[in-house]
Amino acid sequence: MPTGAFATLLYKEALRFWKVGFQTVAAPVLTSLLYLLIFSHALAAHVRVYDSVSYTSFLVPGLIMMSLLQNAFANTSSSLIQSKVTGNIIFVLLPPLSYREFFAAYVLAAMLRGLMVGLGVWLGTLWFVELNYAHPLWIVSFALLGGAILAALGVIAGIWADKFDQLAGFQNFIIMPLTFLSGVFYSIHSLPAFWQGVSHVNPVFYMIDGFRFGFFGLSDVSPWISLAIVGSCFILLSTLTLLMLARGYKLRG
Repeated sequence: MPTGAFATLLYKEALRFWKVGFQTVAAPVLTSLLYLLIFSHALAAHVRVYDSVSYTSFLVPGLIMMSLLQNAFANTSSSLIQSKVTGNIIFVLLPPLSYREFFAAYVLAAMLRGLMVGLGVWLGTLWFVELNYAHPLWIVSFALLGGAILAALGVIAGIWADKFDQLAGFQNFIIMPLTFLSGVFYSIHSLPAFWQGVSHVNPVFYMIDGFRFGFFGLSDVSPWISLAIVGSCFILLSTLTLLMLARGYKLRG
C-alpha cells in the first residue's frame, strides 16, 4: 500500500505543475498547434506518407506524442534540479519514503503532465483534422510507456545535473534531437539509407511509430517490435534510476 509520504509527494509534484498550468500545460499545447499550422500549410500539398492518410493527419499523432514526451521529461528534471539548487531536496529525503516510492511519485506526476499536454494537443487538433482510431489500446500503451520512459530519464538528468546549465545541455543535446529526429514530421522511408539506420537506433522513433500505428493501423516497423524496444528501454532506465536513488547518488552527501 502507498504510504502517506508517497501520496503527499505525488500530490506535491502534481500540484507543482498544475499551479502554473498556463506555462506547463497550455503553452506546450499552443506550441504544438503552431507546428501543425506551419508544417501542414507548408508541406501538405507536397508530402504524402501513406496513400490513405493526408499529411496533416499523419502529423497530428507525432505532435501529440512529442509534446507528451518532452513535458514528461521536463517535469521530473526541472523539479529535481530546482530542489537541489535551492536546497529543499532535504525535505523530500527526510520523510519515511522508500526510493521506489520516490521514483514512482515523480514518474507518475510527470506522466500526468505529459498526458494532459498530449490530450490538450489532441483536443486542439480536432478543429483541423479528423483522425482514425484503428487500435486504441496501442495508443494508450505507447502513450503510457513513452511518458514513463521520459519521466525516468528526467529523474536521471535531474539527479546528474548540479546546475541549470547542465540540465539545459542535457535537454538541448539529447532530448531535443531524439524527439525531433524520430519521424514526427516525416516517414523514415523518405530518408537516405544512412539516416534510416540512425533512426532505427533512436528509441523515440519506436514510441512515435507505435503510437501512430494506433491511429491509422500503418507504421514503418511492426508495432510489436516497437513495443518490445520501448518496453526494454523502460525496464533499463527504471533499473538505472532506482540504482541511483538507492545509492543516493548526488542526493545525499
